[in-house]
Amino acid sequence: MYPSDPAVTELLAKGRIEVEGRLVDASNATLFCEISGGDATAHCVYKPISGERALWDFPDGTLAGREVGAYLVSEAAGLHLIPPTVLRAGPFGPGMVQLWVDTKEGDDLVDVLSPSDVPTGWRRVLRAHDRFGEPAVLAHSDHASVRMMAALDVVINNADRKGGHVLHGTDGLVYGVDHGICLHTEHKLRTVLWGWSGERLPEDVLEMLGTLREALRNDLGDDLSEHLTRAEIRGLKRRTEELQYKAEFPSPDADYRAIPWPAF
Repeated sequence: MYPSDPAVTELLAKGRIEVEGRLVDASNATLFCEISGGDATAHCVYKPISGERALWDFPDGTLAGREVGAYLVSEAAGLHLIPPTVLRAGPFGPGMVQLWVDTKEGDDLVDVLSPSDVPTGWRRVLRAHDRFGEPAVLAHSDHASVRMMAALDVVINNADRKGGHVLHGTDGLVYGVDHGICLHTEHKLRTVLWGWSGERLPEDVLEMLGTLREALRNDLGDDLSEHLTRAEIRGLKRRTEELQYKAEFPSPDADYRAIPWPAF
């Protein structure tokens, strides 16, 4: 089942969840599950609120609620860059349930490479040395959907856009996952997608920002209020307006760590 399937949201909201395993690299409880209902079956990620590790700088709401909030923003902006995501009861209590995205093997969109191996057209973000002392480059694809994700991360104030959070689905589309530490009022943008820093926003990004601003003037704010504070919703509105007004991708701030660690 693909994210575009019209039956996905209802399956995620009402289907029977069977836990099959745990993603051990995640810092919070992240469970790989099968979800079924009627004739439909799919895999999903279930993150129970009871398994969240408290963060001192995200004291309000839940990480699960922020994941749902990021999904609502993506949908309202017409992007569909985040897999269908709901907040519901599960085997270990309420939590976030998100459709699992199968990816194309060997078709990464972000990578650490030897300078000579960076594909033509990719955006170089950071030069460093690997553990053997050899030159290495953190780079990402110039894919239009990755560029749109970079803009989405600015408005949702994503504090943790790792390379492994950018997926190339088997349906050919690009998706972002792991949005539990987004939508804070303070500037916290940490991302590996800095390849367009300082460049003018293309027309499709500007149109997206206009669509999002209109949604925020209508029902999106009310929908987000179930998961975010009023100040956080105002912060989302402010960032959207500022990015549209400046019409330029931001650059990393030298006063804080602009790339998440680890980067993958």
